[in-house]
Amino acid sequence: MIKGSTDVYCIFGHPVSHSKSPQMHNCAFQKLSIDACYVAFDVPPVNLKAAIDAARVLKIKGLNITVPHKEAVMPLLDDISDDALTIGAVNTIKNEDNKLRGFNTDYIGFIRSLEENDVTIKNKHFLVLGAGGAGRAVAYGLLTQGAFVSIYNRTIEKALNLANSFKHISQKINVIDYIKSIDDYDVIINTTSLGLNKDDPMPIDITYITDRNIVCDLIYTKTQFLESASKKGCKIIDGKGMLLWQAVYAFNIWTNLTPSVEDFRKIFSKNW
Repeated sequence: MIKGSTDVYCIFGHPVSHSKSPQMHNCAFQKLSIDACYVAFDVPPVNLKAAIDAARVLKIKGLNITVPHKEAVMPLLDDISDDALTIGAVNTIKNEDNKLRGFNTDYIGFIRSLEENDVTIKNKHFLVLGAGGAGRAVAYGLLTQGAFVSIYNRTIEKALNLANSFKHISQKINVIDYIKSIDDYDVIINTTSLGLNKDDPMPIDITYITDRNIVCDLIYTKTQFLESASKKGCKIIDGKGMLLWQAVYAFNIWTNLTPSVEDFRKIFSKNW
C-alpha cells in the first residue's frame, strides 16, 4: 500500500510504455518489504531538464534513464561514477541528500548476460551496431574483458568518437564504415533501437549472417533481426538478461541490498 512515507523510484525515457522495469522493481520492493514504489514517466528530450529538476523537488530516491536520455542527462547531475564518465552514458541515478549521482549498470548487465549464455569474451571478435549510450556501454564492457571490438554506426563520426574515447582502455577497438562481410566476427550485437517497432528495417543486411555467428539484440522482445538469425541456425541472445542484471545492480545501488538473483529472475519472468 502506498503511504505518505513511501519512497518513489522511476524511469525516464521516450517512449517508455514498453518498459518492464516498473513490474520488476515493484515486485522486488514487495518481496523485500521495502516501502517504495516505482513508476514510468514518458519524458520527451525537450523536457528532460525539467524532469530532473522535478526529481530533485519531489525527492525521488532513484531513477533509471533509458533511450534517448542516457547521454543528455549527464550534465544535469551533481556527480558521476568513474565507469559512467568513461562510458559517457548514465542509466541509473541515486538521490542522496538531494544530490544526484549517476551510474552505469548497462555494461556489467550485458557482460553478465553473455557469461550466463556461455559466450567467451576474451580475444573474441565482436561487431557492435550503434554508437549511442547503449553501444558505448557494451563496447566498454567488452574491452574491459579483453575482447576485440568493431563499431559500425550510421554516422561514422559518432563511431570514431566512441573508439577514440576508449583507446586508453584498449587498442583492440576499431571502426568500420561499411559492411561487406561479417566472417571475421564471432558475435554481432544490435545496440540500436531498430526493432522496437515492427516496421523498422534490419540493423544490417541479414544475408551476411551465418550459423557460426552469435547474434545479440539489446531489445528484450524477440525482434525480426533475432528471428531471422535464428532461422539461419545462429545462437541468439535477446536483451532480457541484460535488463535483469542491470536491474539487479541498480537495485543494489539504490537500496544497498542485493536480492537473490533467482528471486529476481522469478519476479522478472512473471512479467513476460
